[in-house]
Formats: sequence, C-alpha cells, structure tokens
Amino acid sequence: MKKISILLLIALFVFSCAGKKEEVKWDESIVVGYYGEKINNENIISVEDMMNQLNESDSIMVKVEGEITSTCAMKGCWMNLVLPSGEEMRVTFKDYAFFVPKEGMEGNRAIIEGKVKRVMTDVATLKHYAEDAGKSVEEIAAITEDKNELAFEASGVIILNSEEKSL
Repeated sequence: MKKISILLLIALFVFSCAGKKEEVKWDESIVVGYYGEKINNENIISVEDMMNQLNESDSIMVKVEGEITSTCAMKGCWMNLVLPSGEEMRVTFKDYAFFVPKEGMEGNRAIIEGKVKRVMTDVATLKHYAEDAGKSVEEIAAITEDKNELAFEASGVIILNSEEKSL
C-alpha cells in the first residue's frame, strides 16, 4: 500500500509539472500603466514586420511596440507612435472605451494590440487632430491635403518607462 501511495504521489507531481507553461519574465516596475483590455508582452512583432504584413493585406491584427511621440492633449483619446520611415502612426482606442495620459508620455515606449489599416484621413480630421495636439493656428491652417496613413485601433495598451530598454 505504501508503494502505491508513493507511486501515485510521484505520478501526480510529474503530471502537475508537465502542464505548466513557462511565463515570460515581466518587471512591473517598468510599467507606467495598462489601458483598455489587459494585454501582455508576448508575441510582439516589430513595426517593420507589421509594415511588411500590410503590403499583403489591407488590415491586420497585431501586437507591436514603438516609441510614443505625442498624445491627445485634450482627453488622451489618441497617441502617435513613430514608424521606421520617421512618419507617425495614429493610435486610437477601440470603442472610445479608454484613454491614455494627456501629457508626459512622449519618449516612452508602448506595446499596443489591435487592428492596423491603411486609411485616407481627410483635411477636417487632420485639423481636428492638430487642434487636439495644441498646434498653432498657423500650423492648423497649413493642413490643406488629405493624408494617406496608417491607423491603429488598439484594444489594449501598455506604456513602459522611457528609461527602460524595449522588451
């Protein structure tokens, strides 16, 4: 009876260990905040890979990491991330359900998960974004043409401290 009990304990231990997944190390001290749906730092692709995938499709679901260049100064209802070309990609938030901080996020890194697509943004919308960003009257007046750009609708965002390396 003792032998059977020991064998059962060993078998139980082996099976309980076999089912565990190794978790990715995550240092919460580098996280400025989580916004929207809770996401993690797994399966992130580079912005370059995202751009390559967009060459084959009009829109894709991805998780990417990039540098924040600006956020909406009015509500925090959008932010911009820099692309490899130096241009910016506007990130809005799914169903207008959450916002990010309105200031102080420039230079921080963000992990975003959601849908990215190519869009043609009209002049009125571009001027609206410029107003939200606190641009001058002259800068806003200089916007006279629609812009072909990337639009990312994020379901979840993690903002990381700018002093830390990317994940």
